[in-house]
Amino acid sequence: EVQLVESGGGLVQPGGSLRLSCAASGFTFGSYVMSWVRQAPGKGPEWVANINNDGDVTHYADSVKGRFTVSRDSAESTVYLQMNNLKPEDTAVYYCAARVDPFDIYKYWGQGTQVTVSS
Repeated sequence: EVQLVESGGGLVQPGGSLRLSCAASGFTFGSYVMSWVRQAPGKGPEWVANINNDGDVTHYADSVKGRFTVSRDSAESTVYLQMNNLKPEDTAVYYCAARVDPFDIYKYWGQGTQVTVSS
């Protein structure tokens, strides 16, 4: 069974930090580009970051660039999103997703973890 299980979300004050984790199983983790996508209340999904299969190339949305860092641990089949200097507009459900180049559509999705930034 394919699974992507996010964890690490919660309530944090503006300027604070959180680290999200996404534990993958049931597929060849090292063959997939991994991404983080978020969805805020009343809005559509927004791509946040991705990391290639080797873990040496990353990309970020302008809204999080310089504040968020995506990484992956091949031994643990886990993707991380370190979020620093959080802002209220970062409040959203954060999803982990997997795809294989050259396909645009994500093949697997996690259940999401809630991040709330509020004072």
